[in-house]
Amino acid sequence: MKGFIIKQMSWEKAKSLGIDTWEVWDSGPSVTEGEFPEQETCYFLEGELLVTVGDTVHLIQPNMLVSFPKGLPCKWEIPHYVKKAYKNNFEWE
Repeated sequence: MKGFIIKQMSWEKAKSLGIDTWEVWDSGPSVTEGEFPEQETCYFLEGELLVTVGDTVHLIQPNMLVSFPKGLPCKWEIPHYVKKAYKNNFEWE
């Protein structure tokens, strides 16, 4: 889907984008399905997340920056624990 971007990024590069000032969210094991109400950019700090978009499953791990476009239908599976910094409507590319 257009606007769905996954990019490996060092913590140093992430800090240069201001990610160390973003809101932080974490969660234990869960499965969630739905659509993003607005564009969200996340930098994953800990754990793993499986994101299913269409028929493709993406493994998201620490030091990955992910952009979820508004209206993206997807499924999130958190097998153990995940922690991310996030910001809505952030333009980085």
